[in-house]
Amino acid sequence: MIEERRAAKRGRMSAYSDLVYRALRASASKADTLAGTLGVFLIGGLIVAAIGTAIFVELADHVKAGTTQVFDESVIRWLGAHHSPARDALMIEVTALGTGTVVLMVVTVAALFLVLTQHKYSALLLLASTLGGIALNGVLKLGFDRPRPSIFVPVVHTVSSSFPSGHAMSAAIVYSTVAYLAARLHKRRWARWLVMTAALLVIALISFSRMYLGVHYPSDVIAGVVIGLAWAAFCMATLEAIQKFGARHDPRILTQEKPAPPDPRDPAASPPIPAASSRRR
Repeated sequence: MIEERRAAKRGRMSAYSDLVYRALRASASKADTLAGTLGVFLIGGLIVAAIGTAIFVELADHVKAGTTQVFDESVIRWLGAHHSPARDALMIEVTALGTGTVVLMVVTVAALFLVLTQHKYSALLLLASTLGGIALNGVLKLGFDRPRPSIFVPVVHTVSSSFPSGHAMSAAIVYSTVAYLAARLHKRRWARWLVMTAALLVIALISFSRMYLGVHYPSDVIAGVVIGLAWAAFCMATLEAIQKFGARHDPRILTQEKPAPPDPRDPAASPPIPAASSRRR
C-alpha cells in the first residue's frame, strides 16, 4: 500500500506540502544545536514582534494622515453619551489597574515571588519587559505627540500625549507577561488557558476604560495593545530559548529556572529530564 501511494502521481499541493515538511524537519534537527535552539524560539518571537510592529506602523500612518479621526471621534462621542455615575466610578477603578503605581507593584510582587521560587530568569524577563516597555512608550509618545481627545471633559486628569495609550501598552506587557509566567508554573492545560484568558480580559477592560473616560481614542488603545503584545512576545520567546538551551546543553541553567513538573494526566506533557542524565552531561 505504501509503495502504491508513493508511486501515484502527486499534484502541486503535494509538492508544496513536501517543502513545508522538509522545513519542519530541518527546524527540528537544528533545535539540537545551540544556534538552532536559540534560533527556533527567537525567530518565532521575532515573527510575532514583526507582525505587531507592522500593524502598529500601518495604524500610525493612518493616524498621522487623519484617516482614523472620524471613526475615533464618533466612538468617543457615543461613549460620552452613555455615561452614568455608576459607570464612571467603575471605569475609574478599572483604569487604575493600568496606572504606573499599580503596574509597578504587580511587577515587584511577581518578581519577588519568582525569585523566591527559584525562577531567576523569569524575574529578569518580567523586569526587562516592563522597563523596556516604559521606555518604548515614552519614545513613541514624544515622537507622535498626538493631542488628547477633546470631545467632552475627561473624567480623569492626564499629562502626556495620546498616541499610543500608555495604560493599554503597559497593561498588555505586564499582565500578559505575568500570566505567561504563571501559566508556566501550572501543571494542567486548562489552568494555563484560564490564566491567559483572565489576563486578556483585564487588558481589554483597561483599554476600554481609557476610551470611556475620554482620555484616549480607539486607535490609541489598539496601537498600545498591539505594540505591547509584540514586545512581550519577544521577551517570552527569549525566556523559552534560555530554557531549551539549558535543557539540552547546560542543565546548570535550569537551577535558576525550574519549570512546573508535567501533569501525568496530560497526554501532551513530556517526561522530565532525569537528574542522573543531567549530571552525566
